[in-house]
This record gives sequence, C-alpha cells and structure tokens, in this order.
Amino acid sequence: MIQITVNSVSVEVAEDATVLQAVRAAGIDLPTLCYHEGLAPYGACRLCMVSLKTPRRELIAACTYPVEEGMVVQTDTRQATATRRMSLEFLLGRCPESEWIQELAAKMGVNTSRFGTASADGKADFCVLCGLCVRVYREAIGANAIGFIGRGERRKVGSPFEVNSDACIGCGACVEICPTAAIHMDDRGNIRSIPNWRTELELCDCSVCGQFYAPQKMAFLKDLFPEIDPFWKLCPACRAQRTARQWIREAYD
Repeated sequence: MIQITVNSVSVEVAEDATVLQAVRAAGIDLPTLCYHEGLAPYGACRLCMVSLKTPRRELIAACTYPVEEGMVVQTDTRQATATRRMSLEFLLGRCPESEWIQELAAKMGVNTSRFGTASADGKADFCVLCGLCVRVYREAIGANAIGFIGRGERRKVGSPFEVNSDACIGCGACVEICPTAAIHMDDRGNIRSIPNWRTELELCDCSVCGQFYAPQKMAFLKDLFPEIDPFWKLCPACRAQRTARQWIREAYD
C-alpha cells in the first residue's frame, strides 16, 4: 500500500492505483467524462486535472497518473480549477443542448461558452468525443466496429468509411456506456437498428413466448460460454422465470 496526501487528507491506496482513485478514496468529488473503471485510462477530457505538489509541481490528469509514495495532490488550486472550467467551456460549446453537459458545467459555475463550435451540418451534437464507445468495443467486446473519423471540429465517431459495420454485433454496449445519450438503439419487430453506425441486425425470437430479444450475430457467445446454451433461446423474462424455478426446486428438493 502507498500513502499519499490529497487536499491535506492522508489516504492509503494500492500501489497500482491512480491519482483519481486516491482522490475518490479521500471522499473528494472530481468530475470525469472519458473515465470508466472497467476500461483502460484515456485522459482525453481533462476534467480530472489536479495540481501535483510533491514530488514535483505540475498539472496532471488524475485518471492516468499513477500514485507515488509521499505524493501531495491538491484538487482545488486556482490553476486546476481554471483548467477544468476551460474544458467544460469547450464541451458546452460543442454540445450546447446536452443536459448532461449543462448540469456538469453549472456545478463548476460555467453557464456559457466562448467557443461556439456548432456541428458542420447544423444539427444538435450530443457526442463529446470521450471515446468510451470506441474503447468498450475494442477492450470489452473485442471488435473494431467504430472509431474516430476526421480532425479538428469535424472529428466524430463513426463506423469505418461511414457504412454499415460488419463488426457490430448489436450488443448495445456503446449505448449503455455513452454518458450523454448520443447513441440510439431501436428494436422494431425482428430488427435492431443503431442509426449512429448505420447498423441493422436481425433479432432472435424466444422459443417460449416468441418475443424478439437479442441479435443473431451474438450467437457466437454460446461457443465461448457453453454454460449459457440452455438459456440462449430464451428472452430475459423467460430466462429469469426458468432460473427462478430451478432455484426453488434446488432449495426445496
């Protein structure tokens, strides 16, 4: 374990911890956008910038910086606060209609942005380029279904060549992890569509009730995890009922 000081509070954390984990262990609320505990640190949004006082003096991204014995960190210095506010101004300029960004900015006292960067097509933009959707596909799902496209104000997330991505299995991980609800998924009949990636996939139907529930392209999971095979052809509701019945039988037999 390593001992460090955050805002005059002494905390003990694991040797492989990051400064962000130490800050949170100290009970201090530090905003994050591109960070997710299940993914590798990225350090793109710069909302977790803090001031390092010891062993050297510099601004650091807390989510990517490893802890060191005797480290002294300050989260509320003028420089660190100004940097986080500036990042929020950029985000508010990019996504002025995002309620999530509005709320986050308001907590930091940022209500307007000097950096108006409306999207090229004039439509409301809710993507903050945090990269969570790209990274969850690559790190958790093991697919390169989407990635970053373009540079500067034209930078965005999309499928390769902006056509239907064969690598997308329709799992919905990108939808679940997106902090600003910029990604949409719609199930209609036996088709699941994710318009952001120009994806349309056929859904499996439940062998008990006939409800459509999961993309057929996800059937490969049965080969990876044979234990789920008995439940694969069941929708979540029927699967839960069968599991409950098995649990009751095992408990009372």
